[in-house]
Amino acid sequence: MTNKKAKKILALGLTAVMILTALTACGSKTPENSSAPKTESTASKEGTTPKETVTLNFWHHYSAQSPENETLTKVLIPKFEEENPGYKVNAVSYEWADLHQKILVNANAGTLPDVARADIAWVPEFQKMNILVPLDKEMSDFDKVSKNLLESAMSTAKVKRNYYALALNTNTKILFYNKDALASAGLSTPKTMDELIAAAKKLSGKNKAGQQVWGLTEPALAGWNILPYIWSNGGEITDENYTKASGYINSEKSIAAMQMLADLYKNKQLNGFNSGDIPMTDGFGTGRYMMLLEGPWKTAEMKGAYPNFAYKTADVPAGQGGSHSVLGGEDIAMFKTANKEGAWKFMQFMTSDYAQIEMAKCGLIPASKTALEDSTVKSADFAPFLEAIKTAKARPPVASWPEIDNELTTAATSIIVQSKDAKTVLDQLAPKIDALLAKE
Repeated sequence: MTNKKAKKILALGLTAVMILTALTACGSKTPENSSAPKTESTASKEGTTPKETVTLNFWHHYSAQSPENETLTKVLIPKFEEENPGYKVNAVSYEWADLHQKILVNANAGTLPDVARADIAWVPEFQKMNILVPLDKEMSDFDKVSKNLLESAMSTAKVKRNYYALALNTNTKILFYNKDALASAGLSTPKTMDELIAAAKKLSGKNKAGQQVWGLTEPALAGWNILPYIWSNGGEITDENYTKASGYINSEKSIAAMQMLADLYKNKQLNGFNSGDIPMTDGFGTGRYMMLLEGPWKTAEMKGAYPNFAYKTADVPAGQGGSHSVLGGEDIAMFKTANKEGAWKFMQFMTSDYAQIEMAKCGLIPASKTALEDSTVKSADFAPFLEAIKTAKARPPVASWPEIDNELTTAATSIIVQSKDAKTVLDQLAPKIDALLAKE
């Protein structure tokens, strides 16, 4: 999930919770251990053609004017339809937050698409609503299809004991830094959290034009933004089974990570998340923000907006807990009302090497292991991110994550912006998250 996305979801949090409550109250759930018959998929029915043309509805959040959407509509869908006579794909683009809301609302009306490109954080939420197909139960060749996808990316598709999606693309964040500014200050690349903090302090202040300069920037204070600092410092949000937050989000290491960010902000060494602050790309490209944690899209943005700006990248600096960025990306999921045979064909196509390589040309990191070995993909600017993905961690795969994230953002804002005591705030936050996890 991008940082812009992190901001958008806050405004939708309460609405989504209300809708979700209504849906789960009305829907009857299939037991977790039920044994639904497996669908004969492409592997076992290769060459089959429906008697009448079947239209597969695919909802996604590739931006309407983006290279990804152009590749989808002009390259991938025509190729799929050519290879699968009798199937047509109706692809509909929504803004990220709009798609999330559209699925929530349409689930109640029973008018869901066959397939959707879903943010990895949505999968547990939709699974709890009982609207997704457990692919490993119902698709006979699920293991064959999924084994070529990155384990880290596929972990985001698993809820409890089953898989409800296929990994479609993956990403994470790494450190971007102003090469010339660090050199002028006599600083080397920050490899530890202590070095990052020291560099942020030294690089902050006034520039030659008398403008304020910040050593570090974050465009929001949601989980996507602050978790790398908490995890790398040795802290956690919950226990490993996602059942308890007390003793984890308010542990000494989690508290220390939040206080570290609060101190930077108080001393004008961290900025970017307040209304009216300089946008991240502009601040970085104009020398007002010296360091930031961001994903592969930042490389493309800098090439477009500031092609001559000199910067370098590195792993997230390591703390007591090591170097841990946050895992992002999207999965492709099938809804229970889908034409399952056609939907599964399309899902396999979208995770095929061909489709993954075509999307990689647009800047999306493939989830396919073999696609990652392709020369086209290797020549892209993915190398630093691929290394970071190895130690990146996913946000808790629980249906209540949007609510937890909202509470976490509120707490982080209170600590960092409002200078509230970190221990007090996190001690109050822990039982709130415990209560949300108890509803899983």
